[in-house]
Amino acid sequence: MKRAFLRPFDSSEMNLARDRRILWANVFTVIVAFSMSVCGPINLAAADYPGASVISFHGYSDCILLENDVSRAVLCPRAGGRVLEFSLNGKNALYLNPEDAGWEDASGTKSFGLSAGRFDIGPERVIPRHPVLWAGRWEGEIIGPRAARLTSQHDSATGTQLIREFHLDETTAKLSCKQIIKNISDETKEWCHWSRTFSQGGGICVIPLTPNSRFPNKYVMYGPGPVINYQPEDPEIRERDGFLEIIGTPQYPKLGMDSYAGWFGYLTPNDLLFVKKYPTFPDRVYNEVAGLTISIWYFEKKMTELEPIGPREKIGPGQSASFTEEWYLKSYEFPEDRRNVDLQDIAKHADQMR
Repeated sequence: MKRAFLRPFDSSEMNLARDRRILWANVFTVIVAFSMSVCGPINLAAADYPGASVISFHGYSDCILLENDVSRAVLCPRAGGRVLEFSLNGKNALYLNPEDAGWEDASGTKSFGLSAGRFDIGPERVIPRHPVLWAGRWEGEIIGPRAARLTSQHDSATGTQLIREFHLDETTAKLSCKQIIKNISDETKEWCHWSRTFSQGGGICVIPLTPNSRFPNKYVMYGPGPVINYQPEDPEIRERDGFLEIIGTPQYPKLGMDSYAGWFGYLTPNDLLFVKKYPTFPDRVYNEVAGLTISIWYFEKKMTELEPIGPREKIGPGQSASFTEEWYLKSYEFPEDRRNVDLQDIAKHADQMR
């Protein structure tokens, strides 16, 4: 009968196994760290951040919702990197066209008149067409409590990639909107921030004026055709008590201003005061055709486009530039008499929005 002998225990084998475990643990740590540095935090869209989630909205299954007790913002990475909703107590300040619900073009080759909270880069009349940025598919991720980031594809036409970061305040209807222009080309680019937000139509726009405007009537009017009228007169636009008021639809829809006040307000027919605040730079070049800091576009009573414009950015290869708008909403009864808006009350509320 053969005897069974147990092999003596070799402590070197235990050490080898331990060393292997340590080695693979270190490799895994390096992989995770590298992934986070290159790609951002793992599984970010599913992270458990308060006030941030992924929802279906307006025909899109992957919208990002930022919300608090009174306000919410819905972001759309699927088509154009837009804000589909910015609301206070259930009232959306943005114009959302039901006909563009679910529209998308993953290839980024088609231009489309998308609605709601659009952003862009300019200057308008000389920048190449860039449907990849304007209407293409973006990537979305949740990056913190009530915060998200949308990132565009690389766009060869403009040599840029755009990143948009949004943060909703913890308690109020304040949405921070930061757009980053990243130069992915091998030459310097000279672009500018251009906001193209569609709000509810039929409202009243109130713009504080600053001294030394280049325009005799404090605004210009585009049209007819390619003409820019530097001294327009329109019954729906007037200067009063240090403000420019747009009371209704003008003769031609596109208007431009050069105010450096850094804010304007818009009264919506659904009883909201929508205020945009943004930095201005009187000593820098604004490279729109007429050197505008603001453009407003009225389309009948259907929609109004609210457009802060940034200064020219000279962006070297691999460099970036950013521009941040702060959006605010406040409940405000729409005036029965459009020609008797309390301008100082609007200014008081805007000053209190921080």
